[in-house]
Amino acid sequence: MRFGLTGAAALGATAALGTAPASATTPTSPTTSASRRRPGTPEEALRELAAGNRRWRTFRQRHPDESPAVRQSLTSGQHPFALVLGCIDSRVPPELVFDQGLGDLMTVRSAGEVLDEAVLGSVAYGVLELDIPLVMVLGHQSCGAVKAAVESDLSGERLPAHIQYIADRIAPNIDRTQEGDTRIDSTIDANVRAIRAHLATEPDLAAKVASGRLAIVGARYELTTQRVHRVG
Repeated sequence: MRFGLTGAAALGATAALGTAPASATTPTSPTTSASRRRPGTPEEALRELAAGNRRWRTFRQRHPDESPAVRQSLTSGQHPFALVLGCIDSRVPPELVFDQGLGDLMTVRSAGEVLDEAVLGSVAYGVLELDIPLVMVLGHQSCGAVKAAVESDLSGERLPAHIQYIADRIAPNIDRTQEGDTRIDSTIDANVRAIRAHLATEPDLAAKVASGRLAIVGARYELTTQRVHRVG
């Protein structure tokens, strides 16, 4: 099964999701013009996210695409260049951690990035209807949903209300080769990989990956460093 970009050069250029040309970190005014170029390929989209995360974690945010001109231009349509499937955690808003603005990202969020029909339909809409070239599954350090699933699995106690639904879908990805906090941390990555793999098996998405028009990648946000890096 193929995931993400094709070609070692493309993968190597953005594997850390933290490398960007020096010009990408030069401070500018808090807004950009409506003529800001939209990344049109998976490689370009990954580079833009990498540059934005570098600005975020070095406290040099540009807060792009918030100007009156951009706001007005978006009344007639939207052309986001990436879709981020992330957790609901309030500490990991994709627009902030990638320093993007209005109309730049489509974000879909569920606890633990768990998939259901609504989430799958939302991802498919972004890719098929808006021609988004990059889907990123973004997990994060200290994920409460993953922790709850691991602890429920260990104790055998059911979680309240609909929270058990989340835990049940994370449970197959639990890394039982590890113990304690290491098990939780390893499961965060395993969960990202599994969700990415599931998305890559969706026929319509897989066809676009095979043609090179779409990349589906996994990544993780570290709360301690604010760095996003790839999860292979």
